[in-house]
Amino acid sequence: MVRTILVVGAGKSTSYLLDYFLKKSNGENIHLKIGDIHPENIPDEFARHPNCTVFPLDIFNEAERKKAVSEASIVVSMLPARLHINVAHDCIEFDKHFITASYVSDELRALDEEVKKKGLVFMNEIGLDPGIDHMSAMEVIDRIRDAGGKMLLFESFTGGLVAPESDTNLWHYKFTWNPRNVVLAGQGGAAKFIQEGTYKYIPYQKLFRRTEFMDIEGYGTFEAYANRDSLKYREAYGLQDALTLFRGTMRRVGFSKAWQMFVILGMTDDSYSIENSEGMSYREFVNLFLPYSPTDSVELKMRHYLKIDQDDIKWGKLLELNLFDDSKKIPLKNASPAQILQYILEDSWTLKENEKDMIVMYHKFGYELNGEKKQIDANMVVIGENRKYTAMSKTVGLPVAIATLKILNGEIKTPGVQIPINKEVYKPILTELQASGIQFKEYEAPYLGYNPDSVAS
Repeated sequence: MVRTILVVGAGKSTSYLLDYFLKKSNGENIHLKIGDIHPENIPDEFARHPNCTVFPLDIFNEAERKKAVSEASIVVSMLPARLHINVAHDCIEFDKHFITASYVSDELRALDEEVKKKGLVFMNEIGLDPGIDHMSAMEVIDRIRDAGGKMLLFESFTGGLVAPESDTNLWHYKFTWNPRNVVLAGQGGAAKFIQEGTYKYIPYQKLFRRTEFMDIEGYGTFEAYANRDSLKYREAYGLQDALTLFRGTMRRVGFSKAWQMFVILGMTDDSYSIENSEGMSYREFVNLFLPYSPTDSVELKMRHYLKIDQDDIKWGKLLELNLFDDSKKIPLKNASPAQILQYILEDSWTLKENEKDMIVMYHKFGYELNGEKKQIDANMVVIGENRKYTAMSKTVGLPVAIATLKILNGEIKTPGVQIPINKEVYKPILTELQASGIQFKEYEAPYLGYNPDSVAS
């Protein structure tokens, strides 16, 4: 009997996901159905595959959505996180397992009891970050505990970056995932973490001036700024007694200090609209945030306002973005500053057809074993192939695909709304990911605790 995998939504992170299902389709007796609001955007290599059906699906059309879910054997939602909930309700109604790469929302978490009663697996946070970070962290944490060790410190960092061979700008950065999320990163509350037993908070306006540094052999030095809530997984990971818990986002050194310029100017603000934004030049947009002067140029006002010299690398980074160009126009109507900044950045930071991205993940595990404090450092680097088959789509899509097939085959069967932190889930998935080149290198390191000297103030 043919089993149907329904994928709802097929955006940038689905190339490896869809490829995996179709490569397995004959051996696993699978037919893949892809429902998307824009089916014409699905690449021909998927749409024309004999074991694949592509069809238009508006998830707000209840009858269409329910029909698609009811006919599936299992459902994968690659929609934006806020849109999962209706599909999840349908999966409960029609007794279907449900998989997403997104963070577990409160709405989804509230379905746990009902999902367990039906014996369904609702697997979430099974992409990259969240996803591979959970699984790789728990594999080491469980290993330490199984040996009788006590966790003292856990730090975890992930970055979606540009590969060294495609690094062609002063920011050492190009978009490899949702640009809007990059522009709005860190907003919505202070970053919070615990350092040597003390709670710490970093407000948004200071976030990009507080960075930790780390070296990865063969790839150089990186910096990381704090994620909004590092304590979110304290209970899930069983780290209630850990003295330090810190999660961050990785960038190349110098990015955060330069990004802080946009924060100071107010260009990352998404709370209001600029009424006359359509047709405005990049230069006019910049001038909105600077004091009036009858004589000084926009460039001079900018340097004075930000207190940077003309030979400062940060000034070079601003020039590189064509921010002072009067011929480049903004086509967005009534856009927020953040939306306009995103448009300007996409103009410079979009990967070209054959350019490659890079995923970097770095963990630190501090623990005590037999009265001795020890530390394990682990890192993972994945390089993409091109703009379509990116490292981002590989590290997000493959864990989702592997988990889906293992749930469909009954290898992962513990019911409930969950994330991949149990051995039943992470062990087989990590093993298969290693075969695809997604693996960690581990190093014994001296236990340093949380290193305050590595944090810029």
